[in-house]
Amino acid sequence: MTHTIFIDGEAGTTGLEIRERLEARPDLELILLGDRRRDLDARREALNSADAVILCLPDDAAIDAVAMIDNPKVRVIDASTAYRVAPGWVYGFAEMGLRQREAIAFATRVSNPGCYPTGFIGLMRPLVQAGLVPTDWPVTVNAVSGYSGGGKAMIAEFEGGQADAFRAYGLSLKHKHVPEMTKHAGLERPVLFAPAVGNYRQGMLVEVPLHLSALPETPSIERLHGALVEAYARTRFVEVVDLDETEAMTGIDPEGLNGTNTMRLHVFGDRDGGQARLVALLDNLGKGASGAAVQNLNLMLGLREDAGLD
Repeated sequence: MTHTIFIDGEAGTTGLEIRERLEARPDLELILLGDRRRDLDARREALNSADAVILCLPDDAAIDAVAMIDNPKVRVIDASTAYRVAPGWVYGFAEMGLRQREAIAFATRVSNPGCYPTGFIGLMRPLVQAGLVPTDWPVTVNAVSGYSGGGKAMIAEFEGGQADAFRAYGLSLKHKHVPEMTKHAGLERPVLFAPAVGNYRQGMLVEVPLHLSALPETPSIERLHGALVEAYARTRFVEVVDLDETEAMTGIDPEGLNGTNTMRLHVFGDRDGGQARLVALLDNLGKGASGAAVQNLNLMLGLREDAGLD
């Protein structure tokens, strides 16, 4: 059986990546509008005739697109931030919990996670669920991404040689990812999010520093690592690096997983000390965007989860 897919916003960075992953697959047929993609009637017809729609649009445009869909059989994956904490939408981080895959598979509306939140939630949620980090704990997350996550204007700026080597942003502490990160990590207090962009195209590091001696149970890095290992023991795309391997590392290349749908989690720290650095490595355009969308699409259509992601 061939499933029909419409990518609304295929000309953007995420849309192009998704199209590249899907167009060679014999089990899928893409609905392509070409020059008619700005034709409202053509878009409406495509949105309502596809088996599944992937929205790669700004928030307001994504909301408008969802309102145009009146066919109840159409499955929707939205890559914007519009619905990531919205009632009635399933959060599309398949590894987030034991029943998350099932929830995605049966959903008609799935919100694709953000790239930074994927790394943060991947690190923090298992620790909160295990009781190692209290739900009201003041959590800080530092992160750096390649410039491809910033949209066309930022890409043009960096590739035109007009940008610095490193730029901190989100300085107002009101980044739109904060509600998503807080809710899906299971926290009650908004996280303190310190994002940055580096002068390279794609790939990212997401880091959570912890003073273990300040936490209620003073957990060791072995306990933190064990909670992550248990959470992702049966997953295909999330790996937890062995503690012996992390102890031998002297650095992490943010581009190390580019082109993959894999996320790799590290627990750094002195085994006899009171501090830890939790670090997630992922491709912001892979597991952080297009790869996750394809994974969710596979689940929703009852296909092999890793189809198009090898």
